Amino acid sequence: MMEYKGCLGRVEFDAAANLFHGEVINIRDVITFQGRSVEELRQAFEDSVEDYLAFCAERGEAPEPPFSGRFTLQLSPEEHRRVLLAAEKAGKDVQTWVTEVLEQATGG
Repeated sequence: MMEYKGCLGRVEFDAAANLFHGEVINIRDVITFQGRSVEELRQAFEDSVEDYLAFCAERGEAPEPPFSGRFTLQLSPEEHRRVLLAAEKAGKDVQTWVTEVLEQATGG
């Protein structure tokens, strides 16, 4: 994972093309980058973020802010009770329990 100006970049390696390619994952707008070396990849990532910020400025638009980390979820009273009981059974507060379950479910 790479970070620049609040943007998080996920990187993969394409062995067939001998190329790293990445995408910013914490905003909905699409920002991609690529490079053949780590140095080239990092520079391309930073350049892509800067290009995105400049593009937004040229259009007079605010760039989309990176995800805040806040996640709101509405549950039925029965679902809420089950979550609370599961967290209590695990000896954890609800925040910790839900975070761990989501990380496990998403491979985080």
